[in-house]
Amino acid sequence: MAEIINLNKARKKKARADKAARADENRARFGRTKGERQRQDALKERADRHLDGHRRAEDDPE
Repeated sequence: MAEIINLNKARKKKARADKAARADENRARFGRTKGERQRQDALKERADRHLDGHRRAEDDPE
């Protein structure tokens, strides 16, 4: 004889598992450590300063 299950609990359990799997995928795809974010921000700031240092006076809107 088949085991009796509560369909409501089974549906909620499956939904939680799907949500956890989606969260794992998002962590792998979008997640960066604090150090990685700081390094990327520092590199961008350095590149911006370098570019601004080479700006011509007539290009300056001020």
